[in-house]
Amino acid sequence: MLRGSAGAWAVLGPLLWGCGLSLLQGGMLYPRESRSRERKELDGLWSFRADFSDNRRQGFEQQWYRAPLRESGPTLDMPVPSSFNDVGQDGQLRSFVGWVWYEREITLPQRWTEDLGTRVVLRIGSAHYYAIVWVNGVHVLEHEGGHLPFEADISKLVQSGPLSSCRITIAINNTLSPHTLPPGTILYKTDPSMYPKGYFVQNTKFDFFNYAGLHRSVLLYTTPTTYIDDITVTTDMDQDIGLVNYQMIVQGSDHFQVDVSLLDEEGKVMAKGAGAEGQLQVPSAHLWWPYLMHEHPAYLYSLEVKLTAQTAVGPVSDFYTLPVGIRTVAVTKSQFLINGKPFYFRGVNKHEDADIRGKGFDWPLLVKDFNLLRWLGANAFRTSHYPYAEEVLQLCDRYGIVVIDESPGVGIVLVESFSNVSLQHHLEVMEEMIRRDKNHPAVVMWSLANEPASFLKPAGYYFKTLIAHTKALDPSRPVTFVTNTNYEADLGAPYVDVICVNSYYSWYHDYGHMEVIQLQLATQFENWYKAYQKPMIQSEYGADAIEGFHEDPPLMFSEEYQKGLLQQYHVVLDQKRKEYVVGELIWNFADFMTNQSPVRMIGNRKGIFTRQRQPKSAAFLLRERYWKLANETRYQRSAVTSQCVGSGLFTV
Repeated sequence: MLRGSAGAWAVLGPLLWGCGLSLLQGGMLYPRESRSRERKELDGLWSFRADFSDNRRQGFEQQWYRAPLRESGPTLDMPVPSSFNDVGQDGQLRSFVGWVWYEREITLPQRWTEDLGTRVVLRIGSAHYYAIVWVNGVHVLEHEGGHLPFEADISKLVQSGPLSSCRITIAINNTLSPHTLPPGTILYKTDPSMYPKGYFVQNTKFDFFNYAGLHRSVLLYTTPTTYIDDITVTTDMDQDIGLVNYQMIVQGSDHFQVDVSLLDEEGKVMAKGAGAEGQLQVPSAHLWWPYLMHEHPAYLYSLEVKLTAQTAVGPVSDFYTLPVGIRTVAVTKSQFLINGKPFYFRGVNKHEDADIRGKGFDWPLLVKDFNLLRWLGANAFRTSHYPYAEEVLQLCDRYGIVVIDESPGVGIVLVESFSNVSLQHHLEVMEEMIRRDKNHPAVVMWSLANEPASFLKPAGYYFKTLIAHTKALDPSRPVTFVTNTNYEADLGAPYVDVICVNSYYSWYHDYGHMEVIQLQLATQFENWYKAYQKPMIQSEYGADAIEGFHEDPPLMFSEEYQKGLLQQYHVVLDQKRKEYVVGELIWNFADFMTNQSPVRMIGNRKGIFTRQRQPKSAAFLLRERYWKLANETRYQRSAVTSQCVGSGLFTV
């Protein structure tokens, strides 16, 4: 991660990202409409069928993809985006493990099918876990991993004749193995006196429900045949001059011209450049600041890119606009710095989880969550425990909510999950994740895993390699993983930039004894810092509380116990944040669904909000705390108050 002066970065920056982010092959720009680009969303009802055959392979044996799905048997209506688990009344489907099939027949605009100068791309935002895609019965691509987008150029398939429609078929398998991310195992139960023949269950080592399906939008978009494939932006400051380093990748022609303009929020051109790479200098630049850290947080410029190319059929132009926030990130041995100022993570951990829709993307829910975050005075969250939808990060950029962007590396506890096969897949996931999220100013740190068994012998090489690879891909951001391993035994901790520790004192042990929290938490911080001399984040802490359960004196699962436990943590956090603790992330923002077990009462209840986003007592405690912390920053209270009024919020 970069340290040093902005002047040095002006020279070294282009070289570093030339050796780093540009190593990523192929782009994954968010599909935006422009003068040269169109998009057609395929959200809505799809035909759906789960393959309940004993081997789960009847769909392949009968080649369901070769004809409309309805011709091979009954189908269900399935909303996209959503998880398939909770939208019906079939208990077997809710817990189904294996292949499910989605299909949608769509009508294409005539120009898309007739204009050979138009490139048509099919993009799937997320399919959990393994997906195979056909268009008109023709195999077009496969993808492993449930939280990142993938796409295919289908121009030849839809421009091959007099077509007005096309049929998209997607088969998805949610089975997890020791080498997937997240990992899992299939356990066959063979005692014939207890289980029917062929009975099996999916076991996992993570504490959230393994929802599956098409969780994000499926869409078609177009570009010219010569097009902007990728844009990489990094930023820095040289005194009051903002530095915007850019690099473009163009596909379809070697003979092209690229022109770039950087516009401010009023549409005024602040800098211009030419060529596929370069540096724009912005005098008196407005910086991208986190929420409540500045009276004008989250300032975004617009980088307008114009590509002009000469082709066999004549001149071609492509246009793309990328939001850009100018900001810097750095760490010292006791601080996390944004724009050179100490930053304290006042935040939450979240899940993409809600009633009925499961992990399906939902705009009203997303806006509600951001309104609650700002009501709390929170300035950060971790994408526990997988990359969230791109639209989530876009709102973080707009509102100044800082993100620790986490990979799906949760539940890595088996020795087999540290194998070279697993490591290779984890490396590929980080490449996909950085390719997608690299340009978001809100993303300030990569998290590679949550609570891995980092005391196991293979973990040292695994995390050393993974962290080095991530830093090589993106030298501009610090890297961490979240641990619950003892500080003396953790073999991955030497390689991270920030120590992130999860602990649940007086919850998973010393049940009910809140009087021991302060001693145990202080000891935790002191041991870790003495060993590593790195800034620390309390990345998880909390207690289950069932809304409406009240006990005084506090008892476990009551709202009073949850609130009292947090207060004990806060005493120590207030001491250590003056030294080397740089953040606190409550577990969790809202209640969420888990597998059924005797210790989970219809899900995990550690949320400070219910699953329906109603506050528990702890939410008001945290709100009071976070606004107090916000008002302790170097900016005057009046600046914070004006920001609250502008957001429809008020300080406590």
